[in-house]
Amino acid sequence: MAIGVFYGENGDIMTNFLRVGGVLLLGLILAAALYFKTPAPAPFDRKAAIVAADAYDVRVIRDRFGVPHIYGERDADVAFGLAYAHAEDDWATMEEVIFFSRGALAERKGKDAAIPDFLIGALRIGRDIEAKYESDLAPETRALAEGYAAGANLWCAEDKDRCAPGAAPVTPYDVIAGFASRTPFFYGLDVQLTALFEGDVKTVKAAENAREAFFHINKSAETGSNAMAVARSRSADGHTRLMVNSHQPYAGPVAWYEARLKSEEGWDMIGALFPGAPIILHGAGPNLGWAHTVNRPDLVDVYELTVDNIKNPTKYKFDSEWRDLDTETVNFRVRLFGPFSLPVKRKAYHSVHGPVFVTKHGVFAVSYAGAGNIRTAEQWYRMNKAQNFADWREAMSIGAIPSFNAVYADRDDNIGYFYNAAIPVRDPAYDWSSVLPGDTSKTLWQGQRSFDVVPTVVNPAAGYVVNANHTPFLSTGEGDNPDEAAFPPHFGIDTRTTNRGLRIQALYGGDSEITEEEFLRYKMDHIYAEDSRVMELVRNVTKQPSDEPLIKEAVYVLKSWNGSADASNRAAPLAILTAQKARGYLLDDEGVENPDQLEALRQTAKSLKDIFGRVDPEWGEVLRFRRGDIDLPINGGPDTLRAVYPSSLLEDGPLTAAGGDTHILYADWSADGASNIQTIHQFGAATLDKSSPHYDDQAEMFVNGEWRTPAMELEALLVEATADYQPGKTAK
Repeated sequence: MAIGVFYGENGDIMTNFLRVGGVLLLGLILAAALYFKTPAPAPFDRKAAIVAADAYDVRVIRDRFGVPHIYGERDADVAFGLAYAHAEDDWATMEEVIFFSRGALAERKGKDAAIPDFLIGALRIGRDIEAKYESDLAPETRALAEGYAAGANLWCAEDKDRCAPGAAPVTPYDVIAGFASRTPFFYGLDVQLTALFEGDVKTVKAAENAREAFFHINKSAETGSNAMAVARSRSADGHTRLMVNSHQPYAGPVAWYEARLKSEEGWDMIGALFPGAPIILHGAGPNLGWAHTVNRPDLVDVYELTVDNIKNPTKYKFDSEWRDLDTETVNFRVRLFGPFSLPVKRKAYHSVHGPVFVTKHGVFAVSYAGAGNIRTAEQWYRMNKAQNFADWREAMSIGAIPSFNAVYADRDDNIGYFYNAAIPVRDPAYDWSSVLPGDTSKTLWQGQRSFDVVPTVVNPAAGYVVNANHTPFLSTGEGDNPDEAAFPPHFGIDTRTTNRGLRIQALYGGDSEITEEEFLRYKMDHIYAEDSRVMELVRNVTKQPSDEPLIKEAVYVLKSWNGSADASNRAAPLAILTAQKARGYLLDDEGVENPDQLEALRQTAKSLKDIFGRVDPEWGEVLRFRRGDIDLPINGGPDTLRAVYPSSLLEDGPLTAAGGDTHILYADWSADGASNIQTIHQFGAATLDKSSPHYDDQAEMFVNGEWRTPAMELEALLVEATADYQPGKTAK
């Protein structure tokens, strides 16, 4: 009896214990679910967005290639229509840019976007825009941003399933943040920040993944470009000519989208823009045009701080006094799976120099160009509205675009090259290429140098200006270039050389009477110069003795190479891919893991033989241009004027072209001022819609080096129009 009671009592205790434990476990599970459950976004008032859209009146006419030509009475109307039209073609990327600019991308894309989200907060981008939006931006710039936001919101409001939860309402702050968050990446801020964490493998890898995830490019790649302008004095027919030839990835947040924008307030431009931009970033109109190329001025400085606690600092020493670090918490979420995400809180520090980062190697502050300046969009807007060279140069003097070379031309036969850079005023006594002491005001930046002091060439006697991401001191003919001695090291002017820079000078600088046909043909050049890094490598490896059969066969092939990257060339794959392996993806000797050129040749020859059955397949067999049902060989290669970059290095099969030449625009003004504009896009206007005829209708033309002539007059446009509608008012 007692034993039975004993077992019965213990059985009850165990049952109760399990019940209590189960309740506790269930509670923990529910608590965890609540903790990790991604909060519902603020509701989007679709009816209010539709009502707001009624304040805008715009006409979108799509030409026979589906490119939107947007007409409006006001500039704000045009911006409204641009947002709507771009959303039709590529809302997914616009949406991604919006979340990135808010520092909320990791909630959608996971851990690879965590570092960008933290940086958006640490760099105080959102805070600066909120504080300065009314005071720093002109009313017309704010109206432009507000119109663009309204167009995006109308797109989301018309169909509740079009846009991800939380994407709308898009705000004008989002539009301005898109510029502030992206432009520093072009001059290498992300590279400098990654360098701070050298030795911390996880952080470095995460930063590389973040760049690749957001920009949709190989982690070692960068954006490049070519730009050329020729005056009447160097043209065989007395015309002024401009080539806008940026090199970008084929898809993603920094891929070009073409549009023509025209308002009754004097805005008339056709050209290219990124998702989220309410303006043309480079292109041409009836009076003038410009092209940008990426430059790499030294616009970032790193300072080592003396702090009170190296792991958890609260103070730093500056001019023999202790100052409080400005500290705030950056909150964001990182997607896990399904509806769950990890809430993250990270401390962000700020000093007199700028944002501060605590690393395994110390505590460092960073000064970078453009910090706190929210006028980037305004400067580009002013450039869009310029009617002549004086207007355009005045817009450039705003100094809110921190980098990018600019090549300019107009109907009055003005041409110019400008090494645009927000160069900080630095004490020349310091070595600004190394880590600087952060405890003294002597290393503190003292403002920004005027646009008037950057390397510049205007209307040179040589009659041409060029840039291909190379030194500004070779931008025109001999005797007209900027004097390198006038720009001391603390100005931070980069003096890189590229094969494109060598070829662009040889072609445009070597012809005193350039015809239209030659101007266009030179741009499509796919030759490596004799003194390029690729040809130097070929000479080196063909001189190295080897009895290895594979090497001997490869050397025999390389000795026959003429430096051409045309699709039928059989030596080009071996030469170009070996050079990329030994000299870097960009052929610039940076980021190379194994510079052994003979070993690179051995590996490349083996891969070609394994994949194609021979060491000398045609370049067009190895590098393919693919879009939809199109799969074609293409002339060009890395760092040729006809720039084509593969998606990766050779591994399993033929490579796919992933970037380089993308949207290209050619502008021509005759002596009487009449303009002729031709363009081409690597794919077509419909970026994502595979069912659209405009998904790949320009691809074959692009591969063949052909051009299209947009209808710049309304009457001609209406003859070929494939759609004509007013967003928010009439159906497409």
